[in-house]
Amino acid sequence: MTQRPRRARRSQLSVPGSSEKMLRKGAESQADHVFCDLEDAVAPSAKVEARDKIAWALNNLDWGKKTRCVRINDVTTEWCHGDIISIVENAGANLDTIMLTKPYSAADVIFLDRMLGQLEKKLKLERRIGIEVLIEEVQALQNVEEISRCSDRLECLIFGMGDYSGSQGIDTRDIGESGSYPGDIFHYARFRITMAARAAGLDAVDGPFANFSNEAAFRSEAQRAKSLGMVGKWAIHPSQIAPALDIFSPDQREVDRARKMEAAYRDAEARGLGAVQVDGVMVDVAVLRLVRNTLDKAELYGL
Repeated sequence: MTQRPRRARRSQLSVPGSSEKMLRKGAESQADHVFCDLEDAVAPSAKVEARDKIAWALNNLDWGKKTRCVRINDVTTEWCHGDIISIVENAGANLDTIMLTKPYSAADVIFLDRMLGQLEKKLKLERRIGIEVLIEEVQALQNVEEISRCSDRLECLIFGMGDYSGSQGIDTRDIGESGSYPGDIFHYARFRITMAARAAGLDAVDGPFANFSNEAAFRSEAQRAKSLGMVGKWAIHPSQIAPALDIFSPDQREVDRARKMEAAYRDAEARGLGAVQVDGVMVDVAVLRLVRNTLDKAELYGL
């Protein structure tokens, strides 16, 4: 199995591919990851033209260390095939991942995988293009384990709660503290997606929060996602980038403490001990695993 690249995905910024202005703003933003959208943010009449705008942006703008992604239309549409071919042929060397919308089963992901393989051979691309998948249909959630293991190009599963609500018939008036549902209506879907992703060695990312003027609510949703093991959240507006980076980054005190605990454990291990006490906390191999989660994030984010 091909080793998957490690990418920061604390904040995934959505940018409409039909807007040159927004593409420039996305490249200049502080987001870890920017996906140039060919799907919902682009009108049907503008989708073909948007492909060329995105290709130009990928080839000519300075994206820094960001993950450069394109969200394509789903496999049931008239645009999917052309999205893949146009973007990869015109900007494949400057593309990190493609985000597939509305898959129902592993077969939809495999279709994209096969097309990418053919195009990479034809174009003699030096780097493989990864795949990110939106879990936003009830059928996809039912098939999430199969989907998560169907391609070694897969890097990330994303929970698309908007379309998922429509797919399942969720009454969106019951979402939030004022709703009648007793708890987080998306807990099960988030948990199942995250568990499938972790079991397959993938990242799990939480999708959009529509009310971008309510930072407190956005932070609350991001914290719930983080608590379940997700690594990031979408930003549908630049104002959501900083809160996402804050929530999904360990703070420096946490990182310093983790480094101290690992160093103490390694010293104890070298002396033949299986555990050591650090500031009143017993550190053994199980605790070390939690410590390493923090340190892995620190290394990835340069903290």
